[in-house]
Amino acid sequence: MAHIVARMPKEEVAVFTKNRIAIAIVAALCGVSAAAQAETLTDFFKQSKIDGQIRSYYFSRDYGATGPNTFNQDAFSLGGILNIKTAPFLGGFGVGVSFYTAHALGANNTSGAPAYPHLDPTLMGPQSIDALGQAYLQYEIPKTLLVRAGDQELNTPWLNGSDSRMLPATYQGVFAEVSPYHDLHLYGMRIFRWKSRTSNGYYNDNLFYPANYEGDVAYGGSTQLPINAPSTSGTLAFGASYSLMGAKADAWYYYFYQFAKMFYTNVDYTLKTDTGVDPFVGAQYMREWGASLLSRQGANATAWGAIGGVNYKTGVGDGTISVAYNAIEPQSGGFMNGGIVSPYTVGYATDPLYTTAMIRGLADNLGPGHGYKIKIAQHLDLVGQKFLAIAAFAHFTTYYNGSSSYPYFDLTYFPGGTLKGLSIRDRVELGTGTSAQFGNGAGFNKGHSFIYNRVMLTYAF
Repeated sequence: MAHIVARMPKEEVAVFTKNRIAIAIVAALCGVSAAAQAETLTDFFKQSKIDGQIRSYYFSRDYGATGPNTFNQDAFSLGGILNIKTAPFLGGFGVGVSFYTAHALGANNTSGAPAYPHLDPTLMGPQSIDALGQAYLQYEIPKTLLVRAGDQELNTPWLNGSDSRMLPATYQGVFAEVSPYHDLHLYGMRIFRWKSRTSNGYYNDNLFYPANYEGDVAYGGSTQLPINAPSTSGTLAFGASYSLMGAKADAWYYYFYQFAKMFYTNVDYTLKTDTGVDPFVGAQYMREWGASLLSRQGANATAWGAIGGVNYKTGVGDGTISVAYNAIEPQSGGFMNGGIVSPYTVGYATDPLYTTAMIRGLADNLGPGHGYKIKIAQHLDLVGQKFLAIAAFAHFTTYYNGSSSYPYFDLTYFPGGTLKGLSIRDRVELGTGTSAQFGNGAGFNKGHSFIYNRVMLTYAF
């Protein structure tokens, strides 16, 4: 080293010496050697996580009728999600970011703006999406405490990712989870803004606002408000969940500012028999009240549901059979005379009611009424090739919006082996109904069938 320094110009020697002194000072302050620092940094990067998905989706809507205002719709998109999460530092802090992207590659018909009559805009909207879906700082004590602030995914019954399109919905705010006792979890959150599945950024709106409200390219919701409606202040929510000996229960309070206050609870129990057949039952209840932009009388809804079935094992794979029922009671006044106000799932059909179908559920502006759903799901392992087959039938009878039925078929193939992480899925649902409410773009045409087919290729890495 000495002979190298001796051959340097004086100014380079000065810089070299300063750098060496700086490195020594940093190492001394950290209490470790430069070699130990490098090793620590290497471990930090090794413990950090990078994962994500590549998605290629093609959706098509066949409305079963032709006419001047009726058009079949479709959409293609290629994109995905890249998640980066750092290893813990400073005793439990961490940073996470997720990059979202979705591009049609010129395959979609976006003529006729802003209505886009030939496009299924719910897949990714009419434009490309390149967005920072998540960007948060968190503090975590494993199995005890998690506090996360920033843009993030959430998974609660009435405020969730609704991840059945190219990109999930995400939320901007603060989320906390505390586990004071084994299998007991307490939750709290304050959400200020959100980013829909088709939006490039975060906005003070929800699915009841019209597309392009304050520039938000949000599609797939339920337009109930005018373009000049006051914006929302977001959501405050608290929850708790507990599990014990096959029983699980959770309860939630949501305050959807400017829209409704909601209490929701769900309880289910699975009897483990060690025979290969495990019966289960469940019940849910929802009560909603408070002032709302949607109605002068405010929100006023009561819903309940029950489900029962069996989980079973066969020689080719596990399966489940279930039968479910939901009812929403009619009310005097309020939104839709008893309809559920669900700002972040309406139109998405991603609410927690047992009977919700792929296309629609009772919480998707059907109003008071009742419905049932029969479902069978079967895993199949055939000569090393894995499949998941699902068949279901849902039917709704409402007080003000007629009746509708939804037979559903779903097949997913998991190649495995060198293609581990790849899944190929085809979902198709047929919708029929008697209500004039459901026109082009909203589900199906009166007196005709509506077929929604979703082909979804996903590679998780």
